[in-house]
Amino acid sequence: MQPLSTHDADALSSLVRAAAARDERAWEALYARFTPTIRSAARGFRLCPADVDDVVQQTWLAALRRIHALEKPEAIGAWLIVTARRQALRTLQHGTREVVTDELPEHAVPKAAPPESELIVEERRVAVRAAVGRLDGRKQLVLDALLRTPDASYLDLSERLRMPVGSIGPTRERALDRLRSDPSLGAAVAGAVA
Repeated sequence: MQPLSTHDADALSSLVRAAAARDERAWEALYARFTPTIRSAARGFRLCPADVDDVVQQTWLAALRRIHALEKPEAIGAWLIVTARRQALRTLQHGTREVVTDELPEHAVPKAAPPESELIVEERRVAVRAAVGRLDGRKQLVLDALLRTPDASYLDLSERLRMPVGSIGPTRERALDRLRSDPSLGAAVAGAVA
């Protein structure tokens, strides 16, 4: 990020203080100015679109909770980037999707799957669909939509499901928690949806 001029730093500092005082217009201005930067920082971690949306949402939630405590309000841009990067790392740790190495160890090279593995995969798919079908209301709608189009952004889901974009992530998490806590489903079913 480029250093701000004194005038720009003062204007940004005033904007942050107004947001800390719950000025809605100040929040909208901050959101419009910094969301592309936050999104870019999250994409730098090669997250899927849904996880990028989660990182953006969690970063703004952290800002909402902590904006009043910023010692240097004019440095909010740097604070948001650091917060987004930390959230992206947490997301990667939570659901490890990829290990970056120069070379794969020999034992990591996949062997041909046994014929019965296709049957197991199909049984898991049917079990997951049945488990999602037993969820109530929005939880079922969100997980069903994610199963059908796993790369859909939260904005796309919001439009398709007619839900606020800020509700998608929390609803998804509550649904996954419900599936994980259901003893009749087993860890394999809950893991297949996450």
